[in-house]
Amino acid sequence: MDSLIELDLTDLVWALGMMAIAIGLSSWQGLGLEMSLAIATVRTVIQLIGVGYILFVVFALNDPFAVLAVLLVMLTIATITARNRISKKIPQLLYVVFGAIFFSTALTLSYTNLLIIQPESWYEPQYLIPLAGIVLGNAMNGAAIAGERLVSTISSSRLEIETHLSLGATPQQAVATYRKDAIRAGLIPTLNQMMVVGVVTLPGIITGQLLSGIDPLNAASYQILIMFMLAFANLVTTVLVTQGLCRQFFNTQAQLQLP
Repeated sequence: MDSLIELDLTDLVWALGMMAIAIGLSSWQGLGLEMSLAIATVRTVIQLIGVGYILFVVFALNDPFAVLAVLLVMLTIATITARNRISKKIPQLLYVVFGAIFFSTALTLSYTNLLIIQPESWYEPQYLIPLAGIVLGNAMNGAAIAGERLVSTISSSRLEIETHLSLGATPQQAVATYRKDAIRAGLIPTLNQMMVVGVVTLPGIITGQLLSGIDPLNAASYQILIMFMLAFANLVTTVLVTQGLCRQFFNTQAQLQLP
């Protein structure tokens, strides 16, 4: 197979032409998205070029502390983003989300590295950083969806929950149905993607590997691995986030307390 065709500055300028056309189309249709599209375009260019330079240095160093520093930054940003989408009023929520995403990502990557990929070194940036980025991004979305669903449902079901509590139910029993629904909601995007992967869509990993000239069957194998990683990590994340959230809604006397 041919090697990957590299893109130069001229190619990127032509790529920007698509965004210029999109901005013009928005203006023509009166959508009011011109500024949003322009800001998104600038941020995409700056962020990805910046990340490209950082990863170039990290890959060249091939140092475990440099790799872990990158992963810590990614984890922190994912945690803050998910927390903000759920609620900024709930105490200790930041720690709940951080712990859930950290544990699920660490468990998933450890399993994958030790039993499946088995690179020469556990911190091999070629494998660890891309896989961690994919898992963290999906765990963040799963935590945000499940957490937001649980918070909104409990907030709107106060009377029903307090009725269950007055009849002798424990806090866990009173919100069990809401928690299960929230976990299911957090898994829906991943499950939907698994149902149509390769049939309707070609995800980024397999697309990138195909563009770089990797054998299609090898690319498909990696995509299978990644889809299983995402399903596992998302389930662990949503279970932990919803469990931690439920504890935040009740005091030591098992009384419901809304933020």
